[in-house]
Amino acid sequence: MSEQETQKIVRFDSMDTMISVFGQFDEYIRILEEETGAQVVVRGSEARLSGAPEAVSLAETIIQRMIQMARTGEPVDKGRIRYIIQLARDGRDEEFSALLKDVICLTYKGKPIKSKTLGQKRYVDAIGKNDVVFSIGPAGTGKTYLAMAKAVSAFKDKQVDRIILTRPAVEAGEKLGFLPGDLQNKVDPYLRPLYDALHDLMGLDTYQKLIERGIIEVAPLAYMRGRTLNDSFIILDEAQNTTSEQMKMFLTRLGVGSKAVITGDITQIDLPEGKRSGLIEAQHVLKGIPGISIVQLTHRDVVRHELVMAIIQAYDRHGKQRNNRRS
Repeated sequence: MSEQETQKIVRFDSMDTMISVFGQFDEYIRILEEETGAQVVVRGSEARLSGAPEAVSLAETIIQRMIQMARTGEPVDKGRIRYIIQLARDGRDEEFSALLKDVICLTYKGKPIKSKTLGQKRYVDAIGKNDVVFSIGPAGTGKTYLAMAKAVSAFKDKQVDRIILTRPAVEAGEKLGFLPGDLQNKVDPYLRPLYDALHDLMGLDTYQKLIERGIIEVAPLAYMRGRTLNDSFIILDEAQNTTSEQMKMFLTRLGVGSKAVITGDITQIDLPEGKRSGLIEAQHVLKGIPGISIVQLTHRDVVRHELVMAIIQAYDRHGKQRNNRRS
């Protein structure tokens, strides 16, 4: 080892923890070495880190955070490792501990639902503190699912009497044509993502019972007109596809004891050409009003397959290049 190099040893309390941190066949070690520049050698129940002092210090910090995850039962995967690396480089890795503690709710199978990024935690905290919250960000950032989790938690804690889920019935760039069945059958394809999240959180039997009793309502946005929604947790999903008039109509439905969460991705607007998105307008019109929070999520908050983050970044770069050519 040269004079410029240093070495540290990280000891593990069990082989299970070590396997969780480094993966089957030590698959995560390569990521650590590539991202930090440190060399990681596993022997027995310890990991030997060597390399430049900064590289070894960074690798040790990341491994300690991964150990924290393993001990709390959080799954360690490539996406989480890369996120911890980003935080460590920004000097914010200590904030990661807060993500492991805050449980939003439990699924019907007993699985804890938690924020997985600092952006998600900021979003969840905003829902707790404000009556109207806008969450704007790319696909895969948990906008809808976390709102659902907060709604289920509020209902279980008797903070609200009803959960109302809605989204505009806008086709995503393709014509579906004639759909058979009654009105509910026709709008169900647009609402399927909301059903899926509820099934995951509550279980099919509980969900169906609450639907039958009118405690949970899943409906297209057009159904909201003319109503006053009291003591309800209301989620407007895919809000980038609302018009200005629809957004104003929805926001003015809010009654006493209610909370509204509006989610959307302004890069995926499917409105006809010439129609302005109500979500884009609302984030400017309502900015700074007490009781209303606008949370921006980014590619860093993507919690789907790690390629989703790369895809979003690639499209962002392409969009910027295209705009530069036009100007």
